[in-house]
Amino acid sequence: MAIDNQQRSTIYELSKKAGLSVSTISAVLSGTWSRRGISARTAEAVKALAKAHNYMPNKQAQGLRKSVSQMTGLMIPSHNSRFFAAVAQSFELNVRRRGKCPIVVSAGRDPATERETAKTLISYSIEGLVICGAADPDGVHEICSSAGQRHVNIDLPGSKVSSVISDNFNGGLTLTSAIIETGNKDGLRANDIHFFGGCSEVSTLDRIRGFKVAVDNFAGPPTDEVIHFTGYDPAKTCQAFETYYQNHSRVPRRIFLNSTLNYEGFLRFSSRHPDLDLSDIEIGCCDYDPFASFCIFRTWMIKQDVVAMMEKAFDILDKDPGDPTIYYITPILVPPRSSLPTPELTMINVETGVI
Repeated sequence: MAIDNQQRSTIYELSKKAGLSVSTISAVLSGTWSRRGISARTAEAVKALAKAHNYMPNKQAQGLRKSVSQMTGLMIPSHNSRFFAAVAQSFELNVRRRGKCPIVVSAGRDPATERETAKTLISYSIEGLVICGAADPDGVHEICSSAGQRHVNIDLPGSKVSSVISDNFNGGLTLTSAIIETGNKDGLRANDIHFFGGCSEVSTLDRIRGFKVAVDNFAGPPTDEVIHFTGYDPAKTCQAFETYYQNHSRVPRRIFLNSTLNYEGFLRFSSRHPDLDLSDIEIGCCDYDPFASFCIFRTWMIKQDVVAMMEKAFDILDKDPGDPTIYYITPILVPPRSSLPTPELTMINVETGVI
């Protein structure tokens, strides 16, 4: 009989072809045949038949029967960020290392979509859920808790389950200190140092706290006018720079950009003004992209330690959850590619991890 290798056989078809019961076929394919008293010869024959007829087990059906699916889920806000791509990659490595199957989905920072996405993933009997950068992590927690679903937050914390986040306060403080102390400081004042990007979510507010402490240490407390909430939107960031430029005929001498998306907005703005003198500008980006190192602007960057964050997240998932705790992971300060002198700051080599 000719075999169509493109057509997957079902367990019922294998049962008919082998002349054996469905339960016998299932026991062989699940590896429990010896406990059922099935001979090795029969087991080998069934395995050969399954291979010849392109049989693949229905993992979803198995998961529903056993209340587990060998799958672990990751929910991210979007796929258009190097950070979230790194999170997804590290997540997949950790899941595969455990012999499971990773599922990565985005929810667009929309609370309703986050809750519905969590419900869908839970319906597939996932074994764990990593919630990254959720707009409403506590809302997702309620869904998970009602279903008895193990879960953990990363990047943005919740209050009802443990979270793993970057130390954004010290990241903001270190990055701001770096751009202040580098380059020409003659006449530099607090209102020459500006923050662009993000919104009033926890990570941005923590970075702003660090930003304000660094500015205050250098030149006194900054005013609210130096904080520009533009979301993570290149177009809005570009417009914010355009507005500042129209009002001041220049750009701030020190610029803190809250993500690479905000950095893109600054690049859009600067491309519109090719004659703009940017020789006295120092830029800090609280996100990491190696291509930014090759821009004409001296750019300091903060790189979140995604590997350490994900390892801690899985450590939490693998254990009893206990009381909700926030775990802070120290980010890495990446200096610009430049021969200009840099300030005396503690930095970690991105490649070696050596201080």
